[in-house]
Amino acid sequence: MIEEIEPALDDHPFAPRTIEGTGLSSDLLLHLMLKTMYVSGPITPARMSRNLALPRSIITVLIDDAKEKGLMEALGALGDSLVSELRYGLSGKGSEWAIEALNQSQYVGPAPVTLTDYGEQVQKQLIANEQIRPEALAECFTHLVMPQELVKLVGPAVNSGRTILLYGPPGNGKTVIAQAIENVFEQTIFVPHCFEVDGYIIKMFDPTIHKVVGPAPGSDEEEDTEVRQEQQSDRRWIRCRRPVVYTGGELTLEMLDLAFNPISKFYEAPSQLKATGGLFFIDDFGRQLVNPQDVINRWIIPLETRIDFLTLHTGKKFPTPFDELLMFSTNIPPEKLVDSGALRRIHYKIEIGPPTKEDYVTIFENVCKDYEIELPSDLLAYLFDDYYAAKNVDLARYHPKFIVDQIKSICDYEGVPLTLERERVDVALANLYDHVAMGLADVG
Repeated sequence: MIEEIEPALDDHPFAPRTIEGTGLSSDLLLHLMLKTMYVSGPITPARMSRNLALPRSIITVLIDDAKEKGLMEALGALGDSLVSELRYGLSGKGSEWAIEALNQSQYVGPAPVTLTDYGEQVQKQLIANEQIRPEALAECFTHLVMPQELVKLVGPAVNSGRTILLYGPPGNGKTVIAQAIENVFEQTIFVPHCFEVDGYIIKMFDPTIHKVVGPAPGSDEEEDTEVRQEQQSDRRWIRCRRPVVYTGGELTLEMLDLAFNPISKFYEAPSQLKATGGLFFIDDFGRQLVNPQDVINRWIIPLETRIDFLTLHTGKKFPTPFDELLMFSTNIPPEKLVDSGALRRIHYKIEIGPPTKEDYVTIFENVCKDYEIELPSDLLAYLFDDYYAAKNVDLARYHPKFIVDQIKSICDYEGVPLTLERERVDVALANLYDHVAMGLADVG
């Protein structure tokens, strides 16, 4: 894997050499430096360079500007070696400026990138630029029992980087298919810590979503790497795997907008923006409090133009890239979910139906193998004839594990080894029938 993703290192954004090269105002950077010093205390230029993720050449200019304005002062060298650095602390006037800057925004951390630079970087690492290989997708699905015809449908849809709707009865693998797809992407992308719009900071990097490739931000290993790469790499960007964001019934329209904290006075990027360059998966579509038609309506322009518009609390609207593999899964028939105009904007609609008898048997055998138990030769015939056919219940891929898990709970309670006795199977089926009945009621 390392050999496959190593070339992406060459695409790392270059570090700016001057304040003008950052695209940011000197006032914004000066205030960010003063806030950092107010929070952290006396600091060396090297540490400031690391905290703001900017080259020493820019930090030196900012320090000279601050000293000229009487905002900071040298406090002596840190250590007694010949290469020791001066420490700097805020003056009384500098503390006042820092407090005023914190009142305007409490963001302290790496310097932002510009919205323009962010958009240009996204264009360099579009998800549609990564060509998914059939063998790579097949490898991601090796742990699933699914027909090859389905894999052939999923492959081109994923490769397109467009919108996908997985639909069909519950418990047949729509969610696990999405979880498998997230592992097919091999390229890495660069995600900024944050970007700036109209002087406001919008935080992008989220360690729960963005999986770092290489040294973790803030680690000693990263610090050593930074010393070697400072002249080349812009440390305001973090090299990550393509992000994956899952959401379900909790999704609201408000979650798709910028989140402004009136206390800290900076923004958190919405989930779909954090998913840029990766996968955004909405599970149980149609079960949210918000109408599914309203969700699609919210994305009509982004789905067509690949550009989303977000709004600051000041009322200013600005464009952001909408580049992600947007996937929905639902138990509701598509025609009952949204209108035809919305369905037209969902480029791929893939039905995930019940398994065949042969696939069901394979799944049951795999479950028994995982639990290291025997599958009685007459059990499957009993299930097919006396349960599924007799009760007119459809097969589902989750049934075998559900049945075995139920029986395991019984055996654990009774303190006996796990075996698939008929009496215990009937207890599991009774629970399964209720479960299936509720699922069918939901779909109806």
